[in-house]
Amino acid sequence: MRNTLFDGYEGPRLPREVQLRRLKRVIAAELSACQREVLVSYYFGGKTIPQIAAERGVNKSTVCRTLRRAENRIRRCLRY
Repeated sequence: MRNTLFDGYEGPRLPREVQLRRLKRVIAAELSACQREVLVSYYFGGKTIPQIAAERGVNKSTVCRTLRRAENRIRRCLRY
């Protein structure tokens, strides 16, 4: 039976604590300071993209690009 929650991954699922520990390590070690700040503000701070853009003095598209790059970097790092 194929696990449809993880594309291409058919092994056992890691415990939630292990997943969170790995995620925190990747955020701290693999993201740039700018990516980390935008990601934390958006997901954990509850701020919107326009709010983050206004605080940083940049365009909304810059915040979107930074957020997308951070998410992609996290996915690549957690894949292994």
